[in-house]
Amino acid sequence: MYFKFTFCPIILLLWASLSFAQNVNVVIHGAASIAKTDDNIVCVTLDWWPAEKCDYNQCPWGKAGILNLDLRYGALINAIKAFNPLRIKGGGSLQDNVVYKVGEVSNCPHFMKREDGLFGFSQGCLSMERWDQLNRFFNHTGVKLTFGLNALFGRKESQTEKVHYFERIQSRFILIWKSTIWIWDGCKSPGGFYEEKWFNTFLEVSGQGIVDGLTHHIYNLGPGDDPNMMNKILDPSYLNQVSQTYKGVSDVVNKFRPQLGAWVSESGGALNGGSKDVSQTFADGFWYLDQMGMASTYDQKVFCRQALIGGNYGLLNATTFVPNPDYYGALLWHRLMGSTVLAVTKESDPNLRVYAHCAKKKPGVSLIFINLSKDRSFNITLSNAKPGDAGKPNYEFVGKQNIEEYHLRALTGDIKDDIVCLNDVPMVQTDSEDIPAMDPKLVDASTPISIAAQSIAYVTIRDFEAPACV
Repeated sequence: MYFKFTFCPIILLLWASLSFAQNVNVVIHGAASIAKTDDNIVCVTLDWWPAEKCDYNQCPWGKAGILNLDLRYGALINAIKAFNPLRIKGGGSLQDNVVYKVGEVSNCPHFMKREDGLFGFSQGCLSMERWDQLNRFFNHTGVKLTFGLNALFGRKESQTEKVHYFERIQSRFILIWKSTIWIWDGCKSPGGFYEEKWFNTFLEVSGQGIVDGLTHHIYNLGPGDDPNMMNKILDPSYLNQVSQTYKGVSDVVNKFRPQLGAWVSESGGALNGGSKDVSQTFADGFWYLDQMGMASTYDQKVFCRQALIGGNYGLLNATTFVPNPDYYGALLWHRLMGSTVLAVTKESDPNLRVYAHCAKKKPGVSLIFINLSKDRSFNITLSNAKPGDAGKPNYEFVGKQNIEEYHLRALTGDIKDDIVCLNDVPMVQTDSEDIPAMDPKLVDASTPISIAAQSIAYVTIRDFEAPACV
């Protein structure tokens, strides 16, 4: 049974209107792009974890793993199809423990808890029957698939040299496969996370034409049981810290392989399944969408959210398949934000986060505004930094077409709510399990853009002149 509302409660509107408003001028530098993402930067993962995967005295994975996910649910299918297409990365920690029942392989074990096993589990098996089910599902939903393969079967670690793994991205039917490279300087494998010395050495010795893409993981909120999780998400200085990782990855790529694409191949915010009290709530979007915006400015091509379903950080509820609030934020990004990234400057409270891209598939620019402040709203005016105007005042933008606005807020005003409102309409699936309409509010261009306290807004301006977007 799904909840049905016509509008969000009036208390939310009163709460938003009573917050202190601050005027802010945001300057969009549309003369040239500062970075480029993939057209399908929004990416989600499917993981191998079995139901027995437990952390912090809870076992939130249920039947959401690659081997046991029920692929027949209409809610799951419709949630994926709404992206048209959605990029999915299948894999995760246990992929090096997967055997494939093909050819002469006869034994096809289930993942079992095992203290001396990789990440606490024995080997598991992907049968051809299950692969055929997955393949039909992926084709039916039209996803762009990246699939991690086990390249370690039969390999043994040398006693004198360390084996390290990297993920290689191939185009068309994209496969991420783990290969090996012998590193003689003794630096330790970063386990997917950025480590400057390892990444520098890896790209330096791998040679030309070997690596097609570079991936890394981001879990900048720390362990999922951290009682300070909410404070981290709402602290702009804390959120800014991970920019050093994005910069480091960008620098090493530009130094050795400027033609490479860097991917955030796994990012769940909180480690070990996410936070049961935060990851499925509206509040998580402050971290998630801010990180996708920040990663884009550092030329990260793809940002894979851990996970589509499973753990506490799934975009879909692991048992009902009902979308969590972050699903709708991700879907709007996919539909509105193009691949060309623009610079934005502002002088204001650091609680206001702003990212700008050329609009997707249509003229104009799209912006995302993230307001972390509990009691302060922002009235935004826009200025255009025109080419050749260095040292001169920026020009206030005066549009003629209506601005398209998408305002996301928590249903009750409490950001720990697990239902999000779009333009004051609760986002809940229909009786046929379809994703609800996500239409913009059309606002006169002469009206300042108002960003309510603790809200997120996408704004598209069709007649904004940005040469980089032509």
